Amino acid sequence: MKTGGHDDDITQIEAMIRRQFGSLCWTPERGADWNSFAHDFSAEAVLYPASRPARSQSVDAFMARMKDLSQTTLRSFRERMLGAQIRTFGNVAMAAAACEITENDAEVTRGVEMMLLIKDAGAWRIVAQVWDTAKNGASLPEDLLSRRPAG
Repeated sequence: MKTGGHDDDITQIEAMIRRQFGSLCWTPERGADWNSFAHDFSAEAVLYPASRPARSQSVDAFMARMKDLSQTTLRSFRERMLGAQIRTFGNVAMAAAACEITENDAEVTRGVEMMLLIKDAGAWRIVAQVWDTAKNGASLPEDLLSRRPAG
């Protein structure tokens, strides 16, 4: 759903989210697109994975961890966007995206990723990203699932 912003900004952010999910997918035969993944973040971006206690990571630290996992216990990984909400105001935006995650072609989980973005020099960049997975039978927010991104 397009709320509170310009259609072209919303379209650019939706494309970024799709690119993020698409670039962070791999199989034993094909690696992730780490360059595309890193490109969408500001140099100082912080990430907060679902694990607790909450600890921030740099994009480089997150990628190093995921690269290591892709060579050991996480031989395949796939994310699929289920829906998104995006709000913009001027050069700032926030996005929430529901996703489905498949690990090792077997374990399927769902989660929500939330991003803060800034538009700088005409391009949107993620400055902070946090996420959590649905646990103990918890459902994803219905209003988020009902908001299908364009395309």
